Amino acid sequence: MPTDYILFVHGVKTPSREEFQKLATTLLNRIQGSINDKSRVVKPIYSFWGDLNLDAKVELKKGFEASPKFKDYWFRDFRTGLILDFVGDAALYLSRHIGTQVVQRLKNDAVNVLKGSTTSDRLHLITHSWGTVILFDILFARRWEDPTLDPDVRKMVSEVRSVLFGLNPSPTNGIPLASIHTMGSPLALFSLLNISGNVNGVSTHDLTPQLTSLLENLYNLRKKPIPWRNFAHPGDPIAYPLEGVLPMILDGSQRYVETQDVITDRGNIFNLPFSQQLIPLFWGGDAHGSYWDNQLVAKNISEVIRSTI
Repeated sequence: MPTDYILFVHGVKTPSREEFQKLATTLLNRIQGSINDKSRVVKPIYSFWGDLNLDAKVELKKGFEASPKFKDYWFRDFRTGLILDFVGDAALYLSRHIGTQVVQRLKNDAVNVLKGSTTSDRLHLITHSWGTVILFDILFARRWEDPTLDPDVRKMVSEVRSVLFGLNPSPTNGIPLASIHTMGSPLALFSLLNISGNVNGVSTHDLTPQLTSLLENLYNLRKKPIPWRNFAHPGDPIAYPLEGVLPMILDGSQRYVETQDVITDRGNIFNLPFSQQLIPLFWGGDAHGSYWDNQLVAKNISEVIRSTI
């Protein structure tokens, strides 16, 4: 019986592994309840990195608060909360020091588990927030192939990539990706890096060549596009749509990927009149963290998993 592995990758504001696994388990239980197929073997994998950047962000926040004029700034809680978490995590991850530690965590959490899989098994990705960008960067970005990078780091990234079917260095081996589920994802914004960081005319942060190759190999294996569900709460300031973006950045995306943006909340008569104003930003953090316990998210993911063979 094939196994459905589900790799959970968290985003911002997740400082402890215990908290992350509790959130992911809540969603997992909802998914399994909706699948309602006891013969289906589902194994979760939790990739945690949220404690690697805590000290640096705490020190930066102290610096803000020590600045005499900081008390005059508006939205101080928002600045030192969601914005600092999101932008701070981005800046720290893009540094090779923290980025390498995140790769090590992913290798420790996922690679050893997935090494025992076969091409008859299936892997489903469930990523939240900045975790989407981190995972895609590790799997697809050229910056990890830079010859000036520490050989041990390049080897570690290669080991991570080798467990996925369709990716170099061993594209015919590994577990096939069966579905992608992104929650509150800023991946569309990250695509802007395709035009920067060029080395000899090639973007070091461009995800598209490796991602396109993976999707093409998966299509050739299964003869159907991979389902990609992109969940967004309308009040989540970090979430962006993908349906109109993927065709712009991925050649053949409409053939290889079946993408749907899914809105997880429709609002109500009290907040809809303010939907395009600044007021909802005060609750943006709540919206950004709402996906883990959302029945619609679980239902959509379970339907996709149930349909994969």
